[in-house]
Amino acid sequence: MGDDESCTKPLGRWPVFYYGVGHMLNDITSACWFTYLLVFLTDIGLTPRDAAAVMLSGQIADAFGTIFSGELIDRFGHFKIWHAAGSLLVAISFSSVFGGCLLCKVVGTNSPITQTIGYSIFAAIFNIGWAACQVSHMSMVNCITLNPTSRVVLTSCRNAFTMVANLSLYAVALVVFNISKPRSSVDIKNQYRWIAYLSIFIGCCFVGIFLLGTKEPRLKHGIQGKVRLRVAWAYWFKKVLYYQVALLYVLTRLVTNVSQALLAFFVINDLQMAQSSKALIPAIIYICSFVVSIMLQEIKWTGKRLKVYFTVGSILWIVSGSAILILPSRMHALMYLLSTTIGVANALMMVTCISMQSILVGEDLNGCAFVYGSLSFLDKVSCGLALYVLESYQNPSAILHSCNLLLGCPSITRYGLGLFPACCSLLAVIVTCTMNLYTTKPKALTEPLLA
Repeated sequence: MGDDESCTKPLGRWPVFYYGVGHMLNDITSACWFTYLLVFLTDIGLTPRDAAAVMLSGQIADAFGTIFSGELIDRFGHFKIWHAAGSLLVAISFSSVFGGCLLCKVVGTNSPITQTIGYSIFAAIFNIGWAACQVSHMSMVNCITLNPTSRVVLTSCRNAFTMVANLSLYAVALVVFNISKPRSSVDIKNQYRWIAYLSIFIGCCFVGIFLLGTKEPRLKHGIQGKVRLRVAWAYWFKKVLYYQVALLYVLTRLVTNVSQALLAFFVINDLQMAQSSKALIPAIIYICSFVVSIMLQEIKWTGKRLKVYFTVGSILWIVSGSAILILPSRMHALMYLLSTTIGVANALMMVTCISMQSILVGEDLNGCAFVYGSLSFLDKVSCGLALYVLESYQNPSAILHSCNLLLGCPSITRYGLGLFPACCSLLAVIVTCTMNLYTTKPKALTEPLLA
């Protein structure tokens, strides 16, 4: 009984902190991946379709990597080993994603098809390591504690450091873009290579803190030596809540990832803002998200409150997306105001959506990695396909034609950043209204978040 009680008590600040920093390497490289990969590849000469193909190859590799990682973690455990191995693979491969084309040097040609294949190979390797790190870290939440409120705190802290990671990236990018003025494709590659190297260094420092400060969860093997039976895949497929949470998670990821990937194109090509804005605007978004994530740690959570806060975040995105659709370039200063709204919306949606996954898992700990892996599979495939379709129809040279003082300049980027996330958010609100979220330990939800 003593062990049972200790696992349901709220966690202290340091265990929450050590866990929260564990995804920093993944987060900072992911921010660079979604914000700058398409920009980088098109700047060095690839067509938007070829650049999207590189991203799609990475997303597909990530999708299958999450499934296999989830299955193996459920079978063998050892979260920290999987996390460390994934982080090592990410650190080694990521610099090559934004570096020179290694396959081009081997083959001796810089043809578009060779560059596309060469960058796609390293994109796939990077995302396999990323998947192993992500699934192991996310599924640890349910095995660290049985306290539902502490699980939300862990998720909120993780999301807060996601914002720190993104802000670190944009700070680095802002310095690099201001110091270095590229005059050729070689200069562009050097710019992004420095951004990649510094991102890896920052992320690895925090991974070291996580590995040293976090203990291997013991709930995976049960309390007081009790063995928890492995949960079969079919068990989850019979639960309506699984499909609801899966759809909600995919829609949330589509909103955040697609908007992040298209934001740099929008502020530069559509709004005609300065080059520094492709670092400054995202930075404002993540500052707001960081502040909101910290504030969410001080709320006493219930299933109903999760639904309410998620709905508020979705409505904010609907409003923001509608404003982006009609924002003319001569009023581009309003993008700074919209970025604050987007930041708040992203934090509300991500923290609450991931916390709903913890409610879905409950105490079925030997199937938690499959849940996170399968949902991430759907997320990666859907985001990859969405960006590939949007980029395939991208035509930067046609943006300034057919401009309208009221509706701005119609473009695929504008529709992808405004209309697409707004529609996803609207559908997410509808799904949320159909959900029945409940917790098995309602008393624990009234305890302080950080003991």
